[in-house]
Amino acid sequence: MVDRPDEEPRDVVVVTGAGGMGQAIARRLGSGRTLFLADASSQALDKAVDALSDEGYAVRAMVTDVSDRAAVEKLAKAASGEGRVTAVVHTAGVSPATGTAKAIIDVNLLGTAHVIDVFETVATRGTSLVVISSMAGHVASLSREQEAALATTPTPDLLGLDVVTAIGDDAPTAYLVTKRANHLRVQAAAPAWNLRGARVNSISPGVISTAMAKAEEASPTGEHMMAMLDASGTGRAGTPGEIASAVAFLTGPESSYITGTDLLVDGGQAAWLRSRLTA
Repeated sequence: MVDRPDEEPRDVVVVTGAGGMGQAIARRLGSGRTLFLADASSQALDKAVDALSDEGYAVRAMVTDVSDRAAVEKLAKAASGEGRVTAVVHTAGVSPATGTAKAIIDVNLLGTAHVIDVFETVATRGTSLVVISSMAGHVASLSREQEAALATTPTPDLLGLDVVTAIGDDAPTAYLVTKRANHLRVQAAAPAWNLRGARVNSISPGVISTAMAKAEEASPTGEHMMAMLDASGTGRAGTPGEIASAVAFLTGPESSYITGTDLLVDGGQAAWLRSRLTA
């Protein structure tokens, strides 16, 4: 698709993560805008971009490892150079079934901090950042001191925190801690984003029908995960489209007074888990 030289620059949407959730969000937000899709896998990115381009979206591909701040800075510079960045949706993430504890920490913790920090520098009035976290963050058990450290420690020092180094090679614990850290970093970042007239929020999905969820289902903890769906009364996994709808709300005008918070989109799974813990 060729942009006409006499046209005003389109608004820009940035989506990190070219998986099922990222593509659903790109389709929901990308119409009439310039869409930047970023992923660490060039193969996954090319496939997604080809599909979106065939559907008429004005999409740019950016190979981006979010754990590398320089790569995120390159993405932000390219996106802001194309027009006003109206929405940034950070879906890139690693689960225990798809990566090691180190990969989870690098992408989910460090990568999310990079996206929040870097895109603040290009945010303008009306920009909305949504971080895709997880309901797992709502059941993490951390002390007040650990949460304060995860929320406010400068990004370059995050990997040296005691709460992070204590994770070791425990991938499930890494997932719980990093997803709770997503909530905390979003809350802590909100005042600075407010000063720019911009907003930052997170969404915590439950079990969503994506390739990552299928990998989790096939993992040693998969049986427990599926049993939880039935026991909680949910009875089904969510769909990428349902997450895209929540993102559309948090990046749209109806949510203009919502910032620094997390939205659970989990069919009540976290509520069921908490009720069991307090029973």
